Parts: sequence; structure tokens; C-alpha cells
Amino acid sequence: MASGSTLYRVAMELCDVDRGVYETLDFRVAQHPSEGEPRLIARMLAYGLLFEEGLKFSKGLSSSEEPALWTHDLTGQLLHWIDVGTPSADRIHLASKRAERVSIVSHLGVEALRRETQRRLIHRAEVVRVLLVDPELVRALALSLARNSEWTLVRNEGSLNISLGGQDFSGALRELPLPI
Repeated sequence: MASGSTLYRVAMELCDVDRGVYETLDFRVAQHPSEGEPRLIARMLAYGLLFEEGLKFSKGLSSSEEPALWTHDLTGQLLHWIDVGTPSADRIHLASKRAERVSIVSHLGVEALRRETQRRLIHRAEVVRVLLVDPELVRALALSLARNSEWTLVRNEGSLNISLGGQDFSGALRELPLPI
């Protein structure tokens, strides 16, 4: 954990009907001093929405060469590169060369990502998966953020329902191919 980082503990009941993933997750995530709460929430959501065995948070903002989250096989080969927000077209291009799969969880709206992905040809764009999370949902969750929290995340037919801190939140979740 970097100096000045804030550590968050999340206990998450994951019920992803769309993918058939039902898990009880318990993870910790460090918030970089320059990272805003909405981006932190987007990383937490990415962990739940794309959960698979071996998924880990990277150094994130501390290293420009790493995604927000990733998975590796037993030999250390990068399998899944997961970014949040609006990564540059160059970064997406690089990610699709390095990893078998690339996912972007965007909580900033579609327009900035659309502009960015139209700037250049992206290598293997067909393997890049974009999940658009309702920005209002992310902002509302950020206001309820606590250092220790219990989440229930339900994904079903393009909608997200989240219980956090005794409150219920919901919003849309869209999956789009590149280019957007």
C-alpha cells in the first residue's frame, strides 16, 4: 500500500444472474491519494462485475503500465486486463496486445470513450469488452462509501441493484463492443 493510501474492506455478496456467477467475496482495496471516490467505486464494481478466479487489484495509479485489475495464469501470463474510466486509445491498443481479454468499466459516460476509441485503430478491438455503468449510480455509491462495508450486488438483464450501508441503489449497465 502506497504512503497516504486509504484502505477499504469490502464484503460483497455477488449475484450475477447474467453470467451465472454467485460468490461471497471479501477483498481489500487501497485508494491512491490522487484517486477520487467515483473511480474507487468503479474499481470495486469492476471487481464484482468481472470477478473470476485469480482476479487482483494492481498497483493502479501508482503504475501507468498496469491496469486497474488483472488476472494471470500460473505461468504469469496476463490473461485479463481490466481498466476503469476512459483509458486512452493507445492504452487500449497496448492492452489488447498484452492480454488475451480486455475489459473497460466506464463510469464517466459514453462520449469521452467514443471520442478516444475513434482516435486510432485498436489492435484486436473485437476482444475489448466495454461495460458502461450509470454515472449517477456511481456518484450515489461514492456518497455512501465507508472504510468497512457490506455490499450485495445483483446484476440481471442489464440492470445493477446494490445494497450498501442499509441503502438500496440501482442503475443501468450496458455492454458495448468497440468501436463505440
